[in-house]
Amino acid sequence: MDTKISGETDWHEDFEEWLQPFLAVFKRSEQRCWAPLYLQGLLGPGARKSVEPMAERVCPGQTQQLHHFVSTSPWSTAPLEQVLRRAADALVGGKDAALIVDDTALPKQGRHSVGVKRQHCGVLGKQANCQVLVSLTLARKEVPVPIALRLYLPEDWAQDEARRAAAKVPESISFETKGDIALAQIDAALADGVRFGMVLADAGYGSSAGFRAGLTQRGLLWAVGVQPTQKVYPADVRLDVPANPAVGRPAKYAKPSVPSVSVVQMIETLGPKALRRCSWRSGTKGVLSARFAAVRVRVADGALISRAQHLPGQGAWLVCEVRSSGERKYYFTNHPAGTPRMTLVRAIKARWACEQAHQQLKDELGLDHYEGRSWLGLHHHALLTMMAFTYLQHRRLFIASQAGKKTGTQCTGTATATIITGGTPGHSRRALSGNLRSVSALRRHDKPASA
Repeated sequence: MDTKISGETDWHEDFEEWLQPFLAVFKRSEQRCWAPLYLQGLLGPGARKSVEPMAERVCPGQTQQLHHFVSTSPWSTAPLEQVLRRAADALVGGKDAALIVDDTALPKQGRHSVGVKRQHCGVLGKQANCQVLVSLTLARKEVPVPIALRLYLPEDWAQDEARRAAAKVPESISFETKGDIALAQIDAALADGVRFGMVLADAGYGSSAGFRAGLTQRGLLWAVGVQPTQKVYPADVRLDVPANPAVGRPAKYAKPSVPSVSVVQMIETLGPKALRRCSWRSGTKGVLSARFAAVRVRVADGALISRAQHLPGQGAWLVCEVRSSGERKYYFTNHPAGTPRMTLVRAIKARWACEQAHQQLKDELGLDHYEGRSWLGLHHHALLTMMAFTYLQHRRLFIASQAGKKTGTQCTGTATATIITGGTPGHSRRALSGNLRSVSALRRHDKPASA
């Protein structure tokens, strides 16, 4: 759906009004001045979104001031993150929303940028020198809004005092697993009343028993990927208490009635007829579908009773996805017994929305363009890119709602092609750019972006 806003519609006023709750938490007037300009640079035209080229476009001759704002000015991200969470909830929060845990890698050269290390880099699909940001995205009806990005600080970095000092890593930051970082992000969202119905994560998080237990302890519905080596028991497994031996120590644990098996073996016991084709949404190349099998199991994540053998833990659904390529993926979800297979499939496949958000944050808003090395600068830049993204989603959804009123239809706000026209103000600290066309969904005149 193409929507055009005439020159009479002053989106500049809309942006200034939308930004007010964020500016209100800055303690200094200089920060309230430079934040809109930095956002202007992120939202405006130009392929490179690092400080110097953005400054040339939005505040010529004031590169140092813009650099100081993002890299060294000691403003706290916490109050703005709270405003961001509330803004995201107002846009897409609800019982049918999902909170998606993931991480995104920023390839880097050298070894001095904070947290950089040779580790798995998803964007390159291999081990590479990169930084990894743990992300939390709120999404509803395929409309994502990122609400948290926190650097994963590798353990060797966390213990290296010289590198920490050079990158100005706060003393309060110690080594945390990605799962622990994600649980802290979820706690912050819960504390601010962010509304969502379930938590989604890939196998990088879902394979951790501690992460799954943390979600369950918080009373959350979840669906996560797991590795093929993950062990499970049948749902009807029994725990038999062995009789005390005549001599020696009594048994410490009950004994499962059957041994645990891998998720691969469990699915194989169901036979090929257990796989049924399910579709979950329409993509750019048509309806997306795959074959799925689902069975109730008890996860082998209880007490460790012998080498590589755990007692049965909580009950869950084990879901297997067989793609057209033959590749198989495995998932756990704690949906109640009796949940329809299609409900499980749609929950599992809703995770793609965060990947869409990551791609736009990088390709169009410059998340991976920051050239500084400090902890503070990286998190300032990441937060500002999320703010820019949230405004774009606000704008898309507003335009979609206006179009829906005129046509009697509803639009989810997914990548609506939008044209913003009107006068372009000159460069000043108060004026915003007259062009938001850097983002593809706001750039194309005649062709809607693909979902």
